[in-house]
Amino acid sequence: MSLLRRKSLDRITEHEEGRRLVPTLSWPHLMALGIGAIVGTGIYTLIGVGANLAGPAVLLSFLIAGLVCACAALAYAEMATMMPAAGSAYTYSYAVLGEMIAWIVGWSLILEYSLVVSTVAVGWSGSVVEFLTGIGVDLPQAVVAGPNAGGLINLPAVLITFAVAGLLLVGTRESATLNAALVLVKVAALAVFVAIALPYFNPDNLDPFMPYGFAKHMDAAGVERGVMAAAAIIFFAFYGFDAISTAAEETKNPGRDLSIGIIGSMIGCTLIYVLVALAAVGAMHYAVFAKSAAPLALIMRELGQGAAAGIVSGAAVVALPTVLLAFFYGQSRIFFVMARDGLLPRSLSKVSEKRGTPVAITLFTAVVTAALAGVARLDEIAALANAGTLAAFTAVAVCLLVLRRREPQRPRVFRTPLAWVVGPLAILGCLYLFISLPAKTQLWFGLWNVLGLVVYFAYARGHALLGHAQDA
Repeated sequence: MSLLRRKSLDRITEHEEGRRLVPTLSWPHLMALGIGAIVGTGIYTLIGVGANLAGPAVLLSFLIAGLVCACAALAYAEMATMMPAAGSAYTYSYAVLGEMIAWIVGWSLILEYSLVVSTVAVGWSGSVVEFLTGIGVDLPQAVVAGPNAGGLINLPAVLITFAVAGLLLVGTRESATLNAALVLVKVAALAVFVAIALPYFNPDNLDPFMPYGFAKHMDAAGVERGVMAAAAIIFFAFYGFDAISTAAEETKNPGRDLSIGIIGSMIGCTLIYVLVALAAVGAMHYAVFAKSAAPLALIMRELGQGAAAGIVSGAAVVALPTVLLAFFYGQSRIFFVMARDGLLPRSLSKVSEKRGTPVAITLFTAVVTAALAGVARLDEIAALANAGTLAAFTAVAVCLLVLRRREPQRPRVFRTPLAWVVGPLAILGCLYLFISLPAKTQLWFGLWNVLGLVVYFAYARGHALLGHAQDA
């Protein structure tokens, strides 16, 4: 049996009864899903982390990460409209590159989504604690932080994870509608921040612009700094549009709506990020907020805008769950499709007749991510999640180029412009960002995939439906 056996592109949307997701979403839902996923922890918290690594040149870090993601988004748009099935990069790789590569991509996506959900849950917990402290309510350290932060368990992070799981169990369309409303709250809060901070813009705060240089390097304190070191972490703030591609099977008009959702959300979020980052580094010297867990709220307070700080913190509490919802949704769908293909236990891929949602896999996802969120560290988790995403983005760009060569005449509802420029740019950009990740992150990512291959050969390969079909 070949390690690179492939799914049929012509049968990619054929699924058995009881394991088929129900199409209920339209392009506004997808746009909100994408913006909800992208605009979140990255801009509310990681702008401080990035400024600590790159200084004011964090603006360049945002632009570089955004450019790489834009190239990847164009590749995703073509693949998603060609293969409107759940599974995102895993599904595309299964049909184009073969099963073992698809497994590695799927295993990387499991890493990405699990850690993103955990990270965002921890970030939301920090916002809740700060908001409650601001109104005079102090929670015990033991229940608001994991063991690495001097507590026992991050209970708010665990609770919000199960709350989002419960919302998704109610129904995909209902979850998407609530998500859209919360996204509006989040964007409005960022608009308030920009409107207040921009008038305080001081060019002196940008000098020196690039204090730590461009390429990643180790400073005297043992910290890896530079524009690219920051870009490799800030990259976490941009991805999220891949969650839209996991919704392909549940989209009513995938040929039109998927490309609008993926590209539209990417353009909108890039504009938001550049404006917010410019307002932040211009209004205050980066050293003031570089190590803050809530840099935007801190800037507002330092500018004497206590009410605005409350709005920003309050919006984070209300709206960060939109990121959780989008990535939790994506994670449950990746698990679901891999289970439906037999690479994970098939019992997890059953769909509720009443709600049209995969109940078992959603609950399983909640248990995994809540356990991580209870003991998570934001800084280290963000970098490791990036490694999984970069692997998936690279695979999608490779799929784009392989299909352009292998099947140039196959109908493409959306065609990536300048594919032979965009594809290689996405691949090279992702590889450079991966090299710019901390060495420890690269090591852990390698170990994760070694474990993944053990699971593949010990279980997944022998249970794959595609292998049974070929044997028959």
